[in-house]
Amino acid sequence: MKSFSALLFASLCFLNTVNGHYIFQYLTANGVKGGQYQNIRRNTNMNSPVTDLSSNDLRCNVGGGSGSGTTTVSVSAGSTITFTADIAVYHQGPVSFYMTKVDNAATADGSSSWFKIKEIGPKFPGGTWDMSQSYSASIPSCVAPGDYLLRIEQLAIHNPGALPQFYISCAQVKVTGGGSKSLSGVKIPGHIKSSDPGYTANIYNNFNSYTVPGPRVSTC
Repeated sequence: MKSFSALLFASLCFLNTVNGHYIFQYLTANGVKGGQYQNIRRNTNMNSPVTDLSSNDLRCNVGGGSGSGTTTVSVSAGSTITFTADIAVYHQGPVSFYMTKVDNAATADGSSSWFKIKEIGPKFPGGTWDMSQSYSASIPSCVAPGDYLLRIEQLAIHNPGALPQFYISCAQVKVTGGGSKSLSGVKIPGHIKSSDPGYTANIYNNFNSYTVPGPRVSTC
């Protein structure tokens, strides 16, 4: 009986841990919310985060290195897109959006340069985070038309002393309209370093300011 009770307790703890995680599975483009993983690459690690700063899984999550079975949706430059998770974000931390121009969104592996188009940090005073189920960003109006991978990154820094957790998804889009500007980018992995203050921040001790890690937001 004691062994059964211990097993039951461990199982409940595991379920609570799993339920505390989330994955961005839906993309809304052109005002239409797509189906689950319709325009977002399906990951293979369920809702587990990525924690290795040197891993290629930081690009589009585990199993997201190709777009097999994922459709590419056309979006206008300057329009708004929205990522929606299965549940609301549960862990405190910033949200960032990235894009990378590719020859073919369905086959690109994300090894090209990524530029940041939006970041959401905490609000001060108080250091409160936007812990929502959906997050939106605008496609820069000046980017050249063509295929892109569109990436959302929520960095969970809720547990000081433990490795921060990356919750990542990539959508496949074809940008129409726009301009001809090439926005400067960074390689992923490599966009965040272990020494970055926004990566190592303790949000429970003298938390009065914060810089979202990664490159600056690119603008037209």
